[in-house]
Amino acid sequence: MNNLETFENPRPGRYFSITHENPEFTSVCPMTGLPDFGNIIVNYVPDKLCVELKSLKYYFLAYRDKGIFYEEITNQILDDLVAVCAPLEMEIISEWGTRGGMTSTIVASYIKE
Repeated sequence: MNNLETFENPRPGRYFSITHENPEFTSVCPMTGLPDFGNIIVNYVPDKLCVELKSLKYYFLAYRDKGIFYEEITNQILDDLVAVCAPLEMEIISEWGTRGGMTSTIVASYIKE
């Protein structure tokens, strides 16, 4: 599922942040089989590599038919993106549509040691 691509940071050594947002993220609830609709926000400070957007879009689409809990999605995205681009810092925020009268927000963070 991980076909993420990268490109070289055009400003290595400069501390700057990048934010990508996918307001049309979908997956499937593993308990009910019903679709879940979310907004995924990727915030990161690149080191040597940046995430290429087309590959990120297709990476997100791969979750469309996958039965997976919100917490696992958020942490899996963080793990996959950190593995591919080794950022200085990264935060994944997933905001989920109302289900049963409740909304959920999950935040997973990484800081390079």
